[in-house]
Amino acid sequence: MAAAMLIDTHIHLDYLENVPEALAAARTCGIGGWVVPGVEPARWPQMLATVVATPGAWAAPGVHPQAAANWRPELAGELRQWAAAPRTVAIGEVGLDRQTGPDLVIQEEVFRQMIRLARDTGKPLLLHCRGVIGRLLEVLRSERAAQVGGIAHAFSGSLDTARQLIDLGFALGIGGVATFPDARRLHEVVRSVPAEWLVLETDAPDLPPHPHRGEANQPEWLTLVAARVAALRGWTAAETARITSANARRVLQLPARGGNGS
Repeated sequence: MAAAMLIDTHIHLDYLENVPEALAAARTCGIGGWVVPGVEPARWPQMLATVVATPGAWAAPGVHPQAAANWRPELAGELRQWAAAPRTVAIGEVGLDRQTGPDLVIQEEVFRQMIRLARDTGKPLLLHCRGVIGRLLEVLRSERAAQVGGIAHAFSGSLDTARQLIDLGFALGIGGVATFPDARRLHEVVRSVPAEWLVLETDAPDLPPHPHRGEANQPEWLTLVAARVAALRGWTAAETARITSANARRVLQLPARGGNGS
């Protein structure tokens, strides 16, 4: 049986430079899958084109909270079409952010529409949350987001928050923050939650891992996140790849092999 390849469950390939070269380097490190979230409607075509041109990549079109003011109800039909595309596996990244974007009232209305669309299309969600986790959990519950679940992107919250998200069917996206020596709270979460709710991500070109803070994040640096998770859990590198990739495939309903829609 071939060794499991790592899956990066959150990477902005359409914002990276030299994508073929960057992914070639990542493949040599044992990374074989990438989930590419949307940010704003105007970039959906470019994002989907990047995914289609990239073996092993899947798409998650949606509206980032910072772009919530760009959403119009008439775009719902277009998003439904993108959601039905063979390489689309989720709606993302969507959520709430106190630090960026329009007023939270606007963000929340768009977030609710994204959840409803995900439920209607049967697609899981890629969640973005910063500074408003209590409200985000309330919205998830009121909109019955547990029907689709998904991934809580860039998770760095408390163990209690982690458990609440898991109860709603959301895996924890563990990224560069886990490699920071002082991220003790997140380290405890990674050690403590059930293994089947951990997935890996880079968020490249953002949020690079230690010791690359301040640089543009690279796809190959997912291996640094994987190594930190392995150390925290007491897993081998092979176990980390097998477990986290199986989790990503289950939560996002990915094909058993490959990422080219076959």
